[in-house]
Amino acid sequence: MQHQFAGHAFTIGIEEELMILDADSLELVNAIEALIEPAPAGEIKPELMESVLEISTEPCADIAQAGEQLRALRRQVAATAAARNLSIGSAGTHPFAMWEDQRIVARPRYRDLISALRFVARQELIFGMHVHVGLDDPDKAIHVANGMRVHMPVLLGLSANSPFWRADSTGLASTRTPIFRAFPRVGIPPTYKDWEDYERRIEFMVAAKVIEDYTYLWHDVRPHPKFGTVEVRVMDSQTHIEHSLGLAALVQALIRELAEHFDSGKRLSRYPFEMLDENKWLAARHGLAGELVDLPHSTRVPTRELARRLVERMRDHCQDLGSLAELEAVDDLLERGNGAARQVVVYEANHDLREVVAEIVAATSV
Repeated sequence: MQHQFAGHAFTIGIEEELMILDADSLELVNAIEALIEPAPAGEIKPELMESVLEISTEPCADIAQAGEQLRALRRQVAATAAARNLSIGSAGTHPFAMWEDQRIVARPRYRDLISALRFVARQELIFGMHVHVGLDDPDKAIHVANGMRVHMPVLLGLSANSPFWRADSTGLASTRTPIFRAFPRVGIPPTYKDWEDYERRIEFMVAAKVIEDYTYLWHDVRPHPKFGTVEVRVMDSQTHIEHSLGLAALVQALIRELAEHFDSGKRLSRYPFEMLDENKWLAARHGLAGELVDLPHSTRVPTRELARRLVERMRDHCQDLGSLAELEAVDDLLERGNGAARQVVVYEANHDLREVVAEIVAATSV
């Protein structure tokens, strides 16, 4: 398998899946083809459904550059949408949309996906944020992806931003998580011994004709050989762009720590898969308001406490990476609550989900 794990390490790229909305009703609109256009930097592209738009930055040298591109992309798609009486919103789910009303994008990959997965793919009306961090060695990428597994629950707890689904208050902080869990090849990934082991196992799946290539593994964290990155996919889309950049800074710092761990010749700690998965469930259910198991110990601690410890450990890495200012947005999530908690506050005032979406649209603009 060819890969691009070479060159500059710790470059960063950010992808956001956004909602396309009618500016008046705030319902989702099947209008992606009207919004696809070239961008000065980065890309505007379709996703599975015509009411979903994806923006992605180029590989950037640092968070500041990625932030400039992401802000410009949000502004561009918002302006293009406004000219068509549409709006753009960012959250993990649309609070009252129905997947039955959404059209599938006219692209072979997505039509093939529907053909293969049927209902499982049709009901996937969710919006995520992905962060790519460049690495310079394939074995290092495997080591980092393995090591990142333990951090997925904290990243999910911080980013949880989908408490409503199909006009229902679900009781979950991240409803997006169980919806996507219906897909095959998702969630906490398996571990791989090294690049050779990863390559062999992926090639086996391709030879067995169960996947076309490694991009059909939609795990929470994965090596991305074509880009030469480790990609973190566990997070809900963020309403406030500052939170997107803060979480990206945290991910970049965590990957740097694990890359240095590999360079030092150290071995990763081993955690029971079922406990990693259980922690992820607890984060999806409660967000920052609950508890996680403080692995490798069996004690439960407040999720906020675990997240604060992790953030404090990453400050020096962020200082070196030039992203300390952006990391302050994670402090804001810890102090004032994640997106899910903020949506619930708006909803509880009048029990009006359109008011919730209006708040999302207003806060998405930059």
